[in-house]
Order: sequence, then structure tokens, then C-alpha cells
Amino acid sequence: MRNDKRKKLAVLLSAAMLMSVLPASAFADSNRTPAEWSKLAETTPASGGIAMDEGSTVPVDVAITKSKAEALARQYVSIPKEYVLQGANLSMELLASGKRNAWGLDFVKKVNGKHLGSVYVRIHADSGQLLEFSSYSDNASSKPSYPLKVERDDAQQIALRFIQTIAADYKDSIQYNPEYGLQLLPPLTGEVLHTLRYDRMVNGIPYVDNYIELEVDSEGHVRRYSLQWDHTIEFPKIDAMLTAKQADAKLRAAAAPQLAYIIPYNVQGKKMPKLSYELLPIAIDAVTGELKGNGNMNTYRAGVVSVTPLTEKPVGEEPRSRTITEKEAVEAVRAAFKLPAEAELNGSNYSEQTDESTGRAEAFWNLNWTFKKDGKETGSTSASVNGHTGEIRNFNTYAYSDQGQADIPKVSLEQASALAIETVKKQLPWLTDELYFIKPDPKQYEDMKRSGNGRFYFSFVHKIHGAVIEYDSINVTIDSSSGEVVNYDAYLTGYEYPAKAPAVIEKDKAVASWLDYYRTQLTYRLVQQFSWNGQPLPIEKYKLMLAAGEIKGDEVKAITEAELVYQLVPRLIDEALFLDAETGGWRNRETGEATQLEKPKAKDIEGHWAQRQLELMVAYKALDVKNGEVRPNEAVTRGELIKMLVLARSSGHSPVMASADRMAAKASFNDVATDSSYFVYVESALEQNLIDVGDGSFNPSGKVTRDEMAELIVRALGYNALANYDHIFKASFKDSAQIENKGQAAIVVGLQIMSLSDGKFLPKKQVARGEASVAFFRYLQSRAELKEAPIRM
Repeated sequence: MRNDKRKKLAVLLSAAMLMSVLPASAFADSNRTPAEWSKLAETTPASGGIAMDEGSTVPVDVAITKSKAEALARQYVSIPKEYVLQGANLSMELLASGKRNAWGLDFVKKVNGKHLGSVYVRIHADSGQLLEFSSYSDNASSKPSYPLKVERDDAQQIALRFIQTIAADYKDSIQYNPEYGLQLLPPLTGEVLHTLRYDRMVNGIPYVDNYIELEVDSEGHVRRYSLQWDHTIEFPKIDAMLTAKQADAKLRAAAAPQLAYIIPYNVQGKKMPKLSYELLPIAIDAVTGELKGNGNMNTYRAGVVSVTPLTEKPVGEEPRSRTITEKEAVEAVRAAFKLPAEAELNGSNYSEQTDESTGRAEAFWNLNWTFKKDGKETGSTSASVNGHTGEIRNFNTYAYSDQGQADIPKVSLEQASALAIETVKKQLPWLTDELYFIKPDPKQYEDMKRSGNGRFYFSFVHKIHGAVIEYDSINVTIDSSSGEVVNYDAYLTGYEYPAKAPAVIEKDKAVASWLDYYRTQLTYRLVQQFSWNGQPLPIEKYKLMLAAGEIKGDEVKAITEAELVYQLVPRLIDEALFLDAETGGWRNRETGEATQLEKPKAKDIEGHWAQRQLELMVAYKALDVKNGEVRPNEAVTRGELIKMLVLARSSGHSPVMASADRMAAKASFNDVATDSSYFVYVESALEQNLIDVGDGSFNPSGKVTRDEMAELIVRALGYNALANYDHIFKASFKDSAQIENKGQAAIVVGLQIMSLSDGKFLPKKQVARGEASVAFFRYLQSRAELKEAPIRM
């Protein structure tokens, strides 16, 4: 039976939640083995459901019928009777050395035609083992609590009990993976799913591609379960292997950091390239120390970057800026590339724009030609020409008669390579000393005619002072029959770079820093080898022959072997980083700001009455740490308070403003410029109507009174308009006469977000950093408690 992948994907997407109606304790009632479950299914009648005719036969010999699979699903997951079986599919899944059949079952709950819940269950069609389930429920009456009722440690115990019940045979072969799914930042909402993974253990070593994974929500319900396990893998017997210390030395010796210019994508102000030392994760054979994973940036697109540039010096000068006419643009394209004599220009468009990244004014001619033969259109060409320099940015031509079929190649890979290099030299003569040709792997073109691919694809890397420009790209495509360029694309950004190569840290220091970033993991991984008619078959050739229909999948023998490796994997870091090649320090890849692997911990809040709340604000960088101190008794500033509020309302996510928007934006306040660290938070608060423009000054370093903070919190709760009816909220505070925002003060005290001191609200008192942290923690609690379920009529 053919598996309907599209339907299954839709089910998986819709079945991402639930179990608020299916508690974990109700999933199963015994520790049966897969064989016992299979036997149980033979005597268990199916309940509910519609789908395939029970009398229909399945064209696959499996031990578990559809009705037995449904019975097992209802036993495993305790699916309520009102959930009806809506669909079932039987699919075959390839394993390392065999295959497995599995039933996929979709259960749906509908009331008056409305979809209120669904459960997807996958059952092993031979053993009856539960392989997967996920679920969704439209439970409008449920609401999360904050802080969480079930933290990650408690969720682990729930997960282990579930595994003991559902997959008892596996419990002694797994080990908890403490890093997978771990949220480094404490949650700011009660709607949390704890993702837990238990890796398969083989000979005391984790095989991380086999595992049991679960999701447990903050109410303690198992919402998803997945058993990823291949019993057909044969693992090698290892008598001796490298020690962790020896592996570290081998990895250190094999590591080859590469210089690269990168652009932080959400940098404040004008974007400037940053010079980075990049090191991709690598792996070595755990027995021999041989390099297995290639982390060298000189490997691209099934090819290797040349050691030297196209030329030692530029072969021409960069064109001067001037106004390019349409006629000049057309002539530039015809001079650079071959166009058929019958090509007619049928479209021309001139546009000007400002580059969002560099702020530079740009202009382009976009041209289109069509080819006709005997009155019928046979092809088309398009090109884009720089309206200031005449430089061709891209060119593409297509003949409709090709239909993707390759004629007998008339040019070799070597000839096509030479043509691609010559094309780039002619189009970009001022950059030839900075462009490096990527030599393609000849294997990918061994069966060009057979595969129906009649084109050679080439790429070039742009380097400045030996550093790769990651965001520049140059590509050329050559037709193997005509030997003509059919596609040319040169995307070159206009950033400014230093005239001389900057001084950078030594490679050894870069390697040491990156090995602090990565951790060394000992694990197995699978390697697949193919053979045909008893001869080894490279995987590239296998794919081409399979795509061309020259061989069938069952004619090729696939051998899958497990190998033991030491590999580098990233440590748990709550931000994307890059290593500054000039200073040797870590920077945030998003903002470009200096950061560090180990987050600073405040040493002056240990034992403080607001320690937990202060730690929360420090974790989200709402409060800074200077010299190891967070200064909890210091007055909080207006900028810090607004940042706290915006982060609290957005579950810890910082407002994102594209660089183009930031460059075009005008600051709403005269003392919070676009390059201020508070700019996005203040603008977000203004947009959410949490603050007013007033006289145009925000005063981010100013202090905040309790009266002001009360109004801010009530605005965030959405009750500010109501609070202004102060006769509704009568506050019997000793100092009520001194309170400007009486209704707001009554609300925050009534909700226990802010407290009194000897019956006084103290509205004019400045708010300390510790007090503000506690207030916003309590705000999060109140927000969860005040969440209402919709009224059902």
C-alpha cells in the first residue's frame, strides 16, 4: 500500500500538541513486551472508527492487521471513545539492513462538524510496538500557570515512567541526553513543552541517531512520543580506541580554521563586515584518528577551491560610475554573451534603489529577449546590467526545445572550466586577484548523457586578504553541447574593506577557542556503500544511474556499516556566535556585540530576597552585570524598566527590526537614537501603547517611581483605561492623597504585584533593580492567572 506522504505530513503538522485531556498516567497499564502486545492484539476487538473495509486485504504480509493496530493504539494511548479512526496507511520503511512495515493511524474528535482534537499513532506492523504518537486538542478551558507546575527535572520522571510502561524492553538500553532540548533561558510563560531525549547505548557508547524522544508539557502530560530505533544495525567490536585526551589532540591537529568576512544580520547602525575565524565541526575515526568529517571551508559544492586566485594581479580596472543608456546595456550583453540572430528585445526596465545593507544608490537595466522560428517562440534570454557601470550582474538564456535533454557532449569538463574562468576574467577583470575557482569533482559529470544533464556548473569564491566573503557569489553554467554560457550570475556586495590585511590572532589560538566552543562526543554513525554486479558503485554514480532509469533500486546491494567516531558538536549556547579574528573574542552573530561563552554571574545577589527574579532579568540581559555585580539595591533606570516590560510581554524575545528599517527609521524620542541599545525596546513599547511620546524626550537613564511603574504594569495587563475610573478601585492606603495613579496602584497591590510598606504605597519612592525584577516576575504570574477561556454559548 502506497504511503500518502502529503496526508501524513498534514497530520503530523496538526498533531503537535494535546494530552491536556489525556494524562500520562492513563496511557498504559502494564509492562508488556512487544510480543505480548502482539498476542494481546489477536484477542482484542477493534473499537470505533471508520476507514478501510475490514474485508479488504492488504497486499503486504504483516502480523498486525489494521483492526489489531487500532486496538493496540487505543491500548497504548488510551484514546477516548469519541476519537474516531478517520484514516489508516501502511508504509514500508527502509532500515540499515532490511525494512519495517508500520501502520499510521489518524484519530479525530469532531463535535457538530468542528475539529476538536486529533491523535496520530504509528504501530510496528509486525511486532505491535508503539513507534510514535502525537496529538492535538482544542481545549479552550485550559490555561497555563506560571511558574511552571512541572519543571524539566519532574518531566524526566514522567518520561521515564512512560517509557517503562510503553517500551520496557528499551529502558536498559538508553541514557538520558541532558543537553538535547534544554532551554538555556528560564521560561517567561507557562506554555512550555519539555523536549526530552534518551539516546541508544551500544557497548556503553551513545548512538545518537537512535533514541526515544518525548514532549512533556508544564502540566505533566506526555504530548508526543517517538521511538527511532534500528535493530538491523551491526555495530563493530572495538578492542581498543583512542582515549578522550588522544582524540582531543587529534582533533586539534586536524582542525583548520578559515578566515571569513561575515555581516551581523541585525546590527545597529550601518552594517560593516567583521573578520571571523570559522571552524566547522569535524570528526575522526575513534580507532585510527583518521579525519572523517571535512570542516575545511575550501570544500564547496562537490569541488575544491583553488589554492591560488585566477590571476596574481587584476587584469583590468573597475569601470567608472556614469549613466548607462539602454542601448549601452544591450550592447554590453551582446558583446559578452552569444545571442541568437533572431533574438528580439521585447522588454526593458530601468530601476533605481538604495541598497539596504550599504546605503548606496544602485541602478539596473533589466532586459528580456525572445527567440522565434517559423513564427513560434523557441526561447528567451534575460539579463541585468548595472546602470552606473555597465557591469553585467546576471545573464540567463533558455531554449524551449531543450526540454532538459542532453545531446552528446561536445566540450569536455576541462574545456568548459577554461571557458568559465575566461568568462569571469572578462566580466570582472578588476577582481581576478580575489576570485578563486572551485574545481568540480569529475565524478558528477561521468554520466552526463545518461543522466540527461547537459550542463556544467561552476562557482567562484571571493576572498579579500585570504578571507572568504561569505555573502558574495559568482556562478557560471556552460552548455555541454554548444559550449556556450547559458547562465552567469555575479552577486557582489559593496561593503568597504581595509586596504591592508588586518593583524589576526594565531591559528592555534583560534583552534583553542573553537575547541572551547565545541565539545567532543564519542558516538557511532552509519556509512553506506553500494555495489552493482559485484562491483563497487560510488554513491554519486548510483544516484545518476537510478535517476536515469538504468538500474533499479533492488539491483543494487547496499551495505550499511556503523563506525565509531569522535566528533565535535556545539556546546549549549543561548546565542549564535562568531570568533573575532582580530581580537580573539567572541561576538554575537546577530548584533556583532562582544559576548562570551560563559555567561557572567552576579556575585552580589547570593541570598538576596530577590535572587531568583534578579537571575531571571540577568539571563535575558534586561539588567547588566558589571565587574560581577548586578547592584540589586541601585535604582532601576527607565531604559532598563522598558526593556524588562517588552521582554516580559514577548516571552523573552527581543523585538526584531531589519537593518533597512532601522536605517530608514526615525527615532520617536530625541534622546533614544537608532544606535541606542534601548532603541528597539522603546519603539516597541511605543507601538504597543505602553508609553507616550509626550514632549519628545524619554530620558532612558532617568529613575522610575513606584507610581510610574504601577501605571506601566497596568498598561501591560491591558487595564489602564479601566483603572482611570479610580472610583471603581478605591485604595485605602495611608498615603492615597499622594498617589497620582490611584486606580493603577490599587490594581497592582490587589494582584500582589507590588506591596505596601506599613500601609503606605510610597508613590514617589524610586524603584530599585531588585524590586523591579520581583514586580515583573509577579506580572508574569498575574498575566497567566488572568487569562480567560472564551465563553461557549
